Amino acid sequence: MVPAQASIERFEADLDALIEPASRFGIAVSGGPDSLALLLLCAAARPGDVEAATVDHGLRPENRAEAEKVADLCAPLGVPHATLRIDWDLPPSSAIQEQAREVRYGALARWMDDRGLTVLVAGHQLDDQAETLLMRLRRGAGARGLAGMRPLTGVPGRPDLQLARPLLGWRRTELEQVCADAAVAPVRDPSNEDERHERVRVRRALAEAGWLDPESLARSASHLAEADDAIEWAAALEWTRFAEYREGEIAYRPSNAPNEILRRIAARAVAELGSEGSPDELRGGELDRLVEALVEGRTVTLRGVRCSGDEEWRFAPAAKRSRLNS
Repeated sequence: MVPAQASIERFEADLDALIEPASRFGIAVSGGPDSLALLLLCAAARPGDVEAATVDHGLRPENRAEAEKVADLCAPLGVPHATLRIDWDLPPSSAIQEQAREVRYGALARWMDDRGLTVLVAGHQLDDQAETLLMRLRRGAGARGLAGMRPLTGVPGRPDLQLARPLLGWRRTELEQVCADAAVAPVRDPSNEDERHERVRVRRALAEAGWLDPESLARSASHLAEADDAIEWAAALEWTRFAEYREGEIAYRPSNAPNEILRRIAARAVAELGSEGSPDELRGGELDRLVEALVEGRTVTLRGVRCSGDEEWRFAPAAKRSRLNS
């Protein structure tokens, strides 16, 4: 069960660019070709440094057997494995993939805490990146969204943990070949063929559009990521020059900065002071409405932050809502 040496060496370079050699990390393995290839490559490139976890979402009868198959594969590779079972109060009937993603990362973060791991490696690859870019284009995403998946970022909901994606330069077919070379048969998840899911529809449309090249789309996402970094750099300068902290509040005097800079100033203020929901993960529409209100001099409350506009924008923790006894 050893991948080709050329694949191991290529992967080792990709992984070393994200994670220091000789450091421990976790990987998420579902049993599909991408994550199984990731497991095989990690075990070969960093023996003794990797631990694996499989999330049993409990949404299909096959989930448990698939997790057991991954565990059986990890044993001869010398990779410690854990199965993380999700017990739903009520299984989702809509937005299934989105809700499954949220609980999956929550379970993985708790596992990382238990194991003393600070980096999670995921098997997202180049074709995933191209699909993500198209999905976000359909929604009218801005520069940050169109930057796609970053090689190194925070685990969703746990920015104190790192999420690494060393396979963003690999095609899906290459990872299938890694599994074939190691004589490992991946699990086939029927949800990957279910057109009720947006990603499946986009994947098929991309495959049928011969004039769209996934590698070019992934390069565009990379260029947009660099542009996003440049905007973030400019927003940090704007913050340093025109924002200040005042006894638990944040004040900002808008300059003639472009609208995207204003959006990021407002988002940062809410992220720093917010106490409700996920203040560091504002949706684009929420942010648009917030900036519009501030420019017009109105006051709104968002994620537990009272945001007041005028010549000076002020952000302060909102008063706690009390619950009256009936």
